[in-house]
Amino acid sequence: MNQSKGKNMTGTKSGGGRREPSYRIKPTDVPIIKKRIAIGDFLNRIAADYDVNPGRISEIKKGRKFAHIQAAR
Repeated sequence: MNQSKGKNMTGTKSGGGRREPSYRIKPTDVPIIKKRIAIGDFLNRIAADYDVNPGRISEIKKGRKFAHIQAAR
């Protein structure tokens, strides 16, 4: 098999995989997320529960996103 990476049998580029966007965090989810951050849950576990990148949870933790929403009690 003498195929170049990313090419099909005809020598043209294949479509490859489609990139699916992760879910968006809803403002209604943020109070619970902030509470979980406050009690010490790992960011990657919170992110997995919401099917988002841990970076999105980190942005909430640092106040870059949803700073106006308070944590749940």
